[in-house]
Amino acid sequence: MYTRILVALDRSPMSEQVFQQAIDVAKATNATVMLLHVLSPDEEGSPDISLMREEYYPGLSSEIAELHRQQWRDFEAQGIEVLRDRSEQARRVGVKAAFEQFFGTPSRAICDYARKWKADLIILGRRGHSGLKELFLGSVSNYVLHHALASVLTIQSNSQESIQDSQKKQVEALP
Repeated sequence: MYTRILVALDRSPMSEQVFQQAIDVAKATNATVMLLHVLSPDEEGSPDISLMREEYYPGLSSEIAELHRQQWRDFEAQGIEVLRDRSEQARRVGVKAAFEQFFGTPSRAICDYARKWKADLIILGRRGHSGLKELFLGSVSNYVLHHALASVLTIQSNSQESIQDSQKKQVEALP
């Protein structure tokens, strides 16, 4: 059975669903969970990197750079707070939990951390990108499925709104 579960979380609405599924699996197998958040400029809600472009604000580059650094510090602090809260939620229901957050490319960082931490299961969400959107944006879950040494459980959003949006996009894509 599973004893070490790496739970990859981000700031998407689906993250709560991933967390709850991970807690259910951990309770059923008496596993320890590691909650992992990889900070990335591509993440939903991350500070806008375009603020750093000097041609937009000539002569203000040091002020803009400091503003950008402060936004990232705030973004990082918010991530730690979410991880701390979720870790405490897990402990309250009897699941041993720890957390880690760092900057990186999420897909590779998840695989590398799982290997380093010796996870035997990785749980992460799947947004359901397909076609060109997946090609250009990439798919963290697809990368992890193909490169992780541990078993991988992907959680697909079960919200009716997501299903309807996906179906609408598929119909719009038809010739």
